[in-house]
Amino acid sequence: MRVEELPWRSPDAFIAHYGSKPWSVLLDSGGPVSERTRWSFFCCSPSATFTGNETGDWTHLSAFMPSRTAPNSLPFTGGVVGLASYEAGLALEGIISRHAPVIPALTLARYDGAYAFDRLQKRLFWSSYCDASQPVPLPECSAPSSRLPHLLFTPDLDRRDFCDAVKEIIARINNGELFQANLTTQFRATCTAPIQANAVYRKLRHVSPAPFGAYFNTPGFALLSASVERFLNMNTSGLIETRPIKGTAPLGIDEEDNIRIARALRQDEKEYAENLMITDLMRNDIGRVSLIGSVHVPALCTVERFTHVHHLVSAVTGQLMNDMTALDLLHATLPPGSVTGAPKHQALKVIDKIERAARGAYCGSLFRIGADGALDSSVIIRSLVLGSGSVTLGAGCGITTLSDPEREYDELCLKAAPLLGMFET
Repeated sequence: MRVEELPWRSPDAFIAHYGSKPWSVLLDSGGPVSERTRWSFFCCSPSATFTGNETGDWTHLSAFMPSRTAPNSLPFTGGVVGLASYEAGLALEGIISRHAPVIPALTLARYDGAYAFDRLQKRLFWSSYCDASQPVPLPECSAPSSRLPHLLFTPDLDRRDFCDAVKEIIARINNGELFQANLTTQFRATCTAPIQANAVYRKLRHVSPAPFGAYFNTPGFALLSASVERFLNMNTSGLIETRPIKGTAPLGIDEEDNIRIARALRQDEKEYAENLMITDLMRNDIGRVSLIGSVHVPALCTVERFTHVHHLVSAVTGQLMNDMTALDLLHATLPPGSVTGAPKHQALKVIDKIERAARGAYCGSLFRIGADGALDSSVIIRSLVLGSGSVTLGAGCGITTLSDPEREYDELCLKAAPLLGMFET
C-alpha cells in the first residue's frame, strides 16, 4: 500500500493536461462540499481493460477484480472503474433490445492507484493498493479552456411525438399493464470538426457541477456526466445505500420562492407516488442480495436542491449477504430502478417498444469497485456521450397515470437545458 500527499492541484488541471489520454477517468464530486461529496478521484494508464457485450461476460469479471486488500484511510486506492450500459441491464432482465447497441454493454478498466482530491481540506494524495508509482507527473495549473462549437441538437422524439408516447404509456397503465415507466428521448448533434472531450467536460463541470459527475474517456467513446443521482454505495462491511430520485421542480427566483416550490413538490401527489413506487422497487432489488430483515428506508421523499432543479430523494439501505460481492449487487439491481419503472421487467419491455433508439450509457451506471471491495456508483443522467462525429444527450421523465404530457415534456427540457446551452453560444 502506498499513500503520498502531494502539492494541491485541481481536478480541472488533471483533465486539462491528461484528459485526452485513452482510459483517463475522473470521478468528480461537484457543487456544495459535504461528507457525501468530499472526494474526487482521477485515474489513468490502466493495468488492464475489458469490454464485452454478452450476458455471460459477468462471470469473467471476478477474475478482472484486483486482489482484495484491507480498508485504508482513503476511500479509493485503485481498483476497477466501469460502465454498464442500459442495455447491459436489459440483458440481465432477460430482455434483448430491438435497438442496435451504440456502445459496448460493459466497459471496464483496472487501475493500480488513484489521485484522491479531498475537497473539504483541499488536499491531494496519490494512493495505490499495490504500491504502484504515479503514472504521470503532477500537472501545472489549468490551461485556458477552449470555446465550444455551435451545435444543433435534434431529439428522436419531439414534443408532439413525446406527448403521444406519454399518452400511450398512460393508456397501458390504465389497462393494468404497469404502474409507471420512465420515458426518454435522445438529442443528437453531428460534428463536422473534431471536439476534444476534455474541453467539453471542463465546460460541463463549470456550468453544471454535480455530486456524481464523471469523465470516462475510452478509445471508442467518451462519457461526460453531470449526474445528481447516486445509484449504489456499499462500504467495506457490506452496508448498502441507494438514493433514488423521482420528482423534479425548477429553482425559484429567490429563497422565498425556493421554499414555496420545495413545499409544492413535497405535496405533489403525482411526484410523491412516482418516488414511492421507485423506492419500493429499489427495496426489492437490494433485497435480492441482502440479509433478511436488513432492508430499510431511512428517508422517503425529501426535497433536495441541486444546481438547476429541486428533486424528491429517498434512501434505501441493506446489508449484503456474507457470500456476495459488489459485482453480485450490481448484477441484481441493473438497470437502475429510478430510470426504468414498475413493475421493472414489464416497464423495460414497454420502454423498448416505444423509444426509438438504444439508450447506451444514458440510464446505465458508472461505478468504481476498490481493492478493498467497496462500491460507489451513479445513475448516468444529465450526460453527454461523444462518439465518432456526434454528441448525444439523453433526457426523460417518469410517467404515471397522473402525468400531464405537456408538463412531462417541459420537465424533460428543464433537465436538458443546461447541457444543450453549452453549445448554443
